[in-house]
Amino acid sequence: MTQYLMVALGSALGAPARYLVDQYFKKFTDHPLGTFLVNIFGSFLIGVTFARTDRWHDFLAIGFAGSFTTWSTFILDLYLGYELKHYKKVAINLLASLIVGLFAAWCGIQLAG
Repeated sequence: MTQYLMVALGSALGAPARYLVDQYFKKFTDHPLGTFLVNIFGSFLIGVTFARTDRWHDFLAIGFAGSFTTWSTFILDLYLGYELKHYKKVAINLLASLIVGLFAAWCGIQLAG
């Protein structure tokens, strides 16, 4: 039962945190910077807790990072950029998200190890 509670608590904090970060960066740019940053930070958190099987993994990786990161918004940003013919921005967002996200996850794993 504790595992479910930790996941629920992490999720309850992750989604509002994502919204706040995204809204903050929308004040300064029309680029999907907020989505990019939450996905990178979420990748790092998942990397940090990857090898753990305790409550912190349930809270941080499954709960918080699961609701903090946002695949659907990332895909929508790519689609809208494509529709607006901003091909260079779409390519940069896609490649940067994949490369930096993988690097962030790797850094988290290295830090935890």
